[in-house]
Parts: sequence; C-alpha cells; structure tokens
Amino acid sequence: MQPILSLTHKTQEVDNLVLILSGMPGLPAGIFTKAEKDFILGQKEELKKDLVILNRLNHWTYLFFIPPEKEMTLCMEDCRKAGEKTGKSLNERKVSKIVVFDSCGKTEEVLAFCEGMALGNYQFLKYKNKKENANTLKEIEVYMEAEEKSRVQETKFRIQSLNIMTDAVFRCRTLINEPNSYLTATVFAKEVADMAKSCGAKVEILNKKKMEALQMGGILGVNKGSHEPPAFTVMEWNPAGAKNKKPLVLVGKGVVYDTGGMNLKTGGFMMNMKDDMSGAAAVAATVYAVAKAKLPVHVVGLMPATDNRPGPEAMVSGDVIKMHNGAQVEVIDTDAEGRLLLADALSYAVKFDPGLVIDLATLTGSALRAIGSFAAVGMQSKAEKEMEELKKSGFAVYERIVEFPMWDDYAESLKSEIADFKNLGATEAGAITAGKFLEKFTGYPYIHLDIAGPAFLEKTDSYRGQGGTGFGVRLLFDYICKKYL
Repeated sequence: MQPILSLTHKTQEVDNLVLILSGMPGLPAGIFTKAEKDFILGQKEELKKDLVILNRLNHWTYLFFIPPEKEMTLCMEDCRKAGEKTGKSLNERKVSKIVVFDSCGKTEEVLAFCEGMALGNYQFLKYKNKKENANTLKEIEVYMEAEEKSRVQETKFRIQSLNIMTDAVFRCRTLINEPNSYLTATVFAKEVADMAKSCGAKVEILNKKKMEALQMGGILGVNKGSHEPPAFTVMEWNPAGAKNKKPLVLVGKGVVYDTGGMNLKTGGFMMNMKDDMSGAAAVAATVYAVAKAKLPVHVVGLMPATDNRPGPEAMVSGDVIKMHNGAQVEVIDTDAEGRLLLADALSYAVKFDPGLVIDLATLTGSALRAIGSFAAVGMQSKAEKEMEELKKSGFAVYERIVEFPMWDDYAESLKSEIADFKNLGATEAGAITAGKFLEKFTGYPYIHLDIAGPAFLEKTDSYRGQGGTGFGVRLLFDYICKKYL
C-alpha cells in the first residue's frame, strides 16, 4: 500500500504524532510531563537512541532526533531509515494515519523521513491468500504553519513529487517481483502500455515481425530458445515546450527470465532470475514519473524484452548473429545475453538523435562481486559532465554510482577471429568489458549503469525492502528534476 503524503496546517491532540527535532531544547513547551521528559532524555542520552517512542494511551508519539555533525547525504539517509523504522512500528500497532511535525525548521530532513516511511510501506501480497499482515498506514500528513507561505508552496510541490516518485518506485518493484508465470515479455509490454496510458505518455510496441524487419539479431537471437515471442516497448513523453532540444533516451534490459540459455545456469544462480528485467522496469517507471509530474523534458524509454531459455532452436556458443546496426557478433556465452538486447536498443536509439543515452541493466556478476549491493557500477563515453551530475544525484538519494574506466585496453579481449567481435571478453574486469561491448553500438553521449548488485535484495534492507528495490527510479527522477527544473 502506498501511503499518501499531504500538507496540513491543523493537528489535534489525539493524533499519532512524529516530532522531528535537532535536540532536547527543541521539545515543544507544554506537551510533555516531567516524567516524559526524563524518559526521553534517558533514551536519547543514556541509551543513545535517535528514535524515542511514547505510548500516551490514546495515541503514540514518536520523537526523532536528527543525527548531529553528519555530512548531509549521510544525514538524509539516516532520516529515511528512521522513517522506515517508524512506519514499521506504526504498522505493527495498526495505525492508519500519522502527522509529522517539523519542530526545527529542517524541511529537507523532514521530507527524507517521510520518504523512508512511504517507501518502506511497500508490500508484494498479490499471491498471498491471507493478508493479515498487510500494512495499515495510509496517510502521512506533514504539519507546517500556514503563515510561512513561500516555504509552504515549495513543500507542497516537493510532497507532490514524493507521491509521484513513490508511486513509480512501487510500480517498478511490483514488475520486478512478478514471477515469469505471469510476466512474459508480451505481458510486460502490456503493463508498460497501461502505465503510459495512465500518465499520458505515448507508447509503441514492436512485435517480432517488426524486429525481424529491423534486423534486431540480438533480441531475436536470445529469443530463439523461447516459446514466447519477444516485445520491444517504446515509451515517450514529449511535452510542448520541452527544455531539452535533443531527447534523453533511457534503455533498460528486459530479460523477463534468464536460464542462461544453452550455457545453463546452475540452480542457485537461477533462483531469482525473474529480476533480470529490473533495468526495463526502472526505465518504464522513470518515464511514468516524468510524465505524471508533467516535467518539461523530452524523454524516451526503450525496453527490449524476452526470456532466455535453452529451447530446441536456441543459440549456441560459436553462433554468429547480425545486429541491428549490421555488426556481426560471435556468441561465446549464451548467458551473456543482456548485452545483445541492449546493443540492438542502443543502435535503435540513434533514430531519436539523443542528447544523452543512459542504460540500466542487471548485466554482470562481475559488478556485484566488485562492489556488492551498495551501488551501481557506472561507465561513460562522451558524457563526463552528465556522469558527474548523475553521481551527485546518486549520493543525494543514496542510489550511488561507482564509476569504472572505459579505457580502450579493455576492448582487446572482445576481438573475434571469425566475426567483428565477441559478446564476451576476458574473465577479469567483466563489468568493464561488457560496457566496452555496448559502447560499440553508441556514438552519442552515453552512460552505462550495471545495477546487478542493488536491483534485487535477498534480505530486507530498511526502506529498500526485500526483493525488487526499484533502484534507478529515484536516481533518474532526481537527476532529471535537478537538470531541467
């Protein structure tokens, strides 16, 4: 359930309440008894708790003390985590509404707290017959004095954006969490089309015949082993008066299930391969958020989708396939399939004359092994400034990027004796050689994000939850808002 954030100028004594404070001197006068103040002080000073909970019989009061002397991005992340922890406590107590009171005039921290509370409320219960543990929190009201007109207007806009962003993240997570028994490539395309309809974006779905006409050998090659047809979804938001002369194109890997093909994965590595379309889900949700917020930016989402299976006509190692741009690729490993989908989409992006292309993909185990689930691996070509801006947004929303080099040395291992190049390079630096493979299909300013680590989590991680995290949606939405608003 997505709790809806709103701004309020009224509060009642019996409301369940969160007070955001800088320290004990910020405690509002006349609200707490001496015994309560002593309890709060003991919890904060002696037990070193930033979050204190008071049971006041007919309602609950939470006090969150903003951690002092911390770098801003770390402080904001602490606020989000405290918001998630508070939301969990409220759901355990079956609370449906909470009022968050800014007691110290720190709007950024207050909104980060609310963001964590909202994002942490996500649950995927579609296939649960019994939903007795469903979250109850439905409303989060932010209290602010009505007299502060300019601050009120800015906060109201920020809250609207938070609601849209949370909605988009929830949609992204649900797409990732859906099993392949439901979410085939064609169903994924339909889900994206429904999202586009609800936000006013334009959508086009390229079917298998259209892909054959466009000679998209990468997508079609991966699809050869499947009994389900592929789908290539194009979602576009192009408002009048867009601030970018050339569109921002987002490309997402949409492998709805990855067995590895004829280079079959072992059982443990196949367990959560429904998440191999996390990049495509993030692209769809980002374009949805941009359109829903009616941002003045031209953005295009390209989402090639198929499953990768070892059917009787599947690709095998040693095959050579002709890509959309005419390049001949020797297939070394059928489990290096995502780059083949992305390559066709990246060359197709040329038709939009993009100002910048960003792709997102759960592409390599190498990226996961290199930096774990704490960040995405990023690389860029002809987009140094844009990468720096994107990394700043990454720290702002705590969807961080670790930039790897895109040196030409890494392309050496992609050379083929029988084709233009291979789809798999050396074992070492696998995340980088995958990026170098993709770069061959670009020519415009380009950023590659390998989200294999943070896209799907085995265990709950605060407001990111368990399962699909929606990584990339908040990152890109923040980047677009800061660049074009």
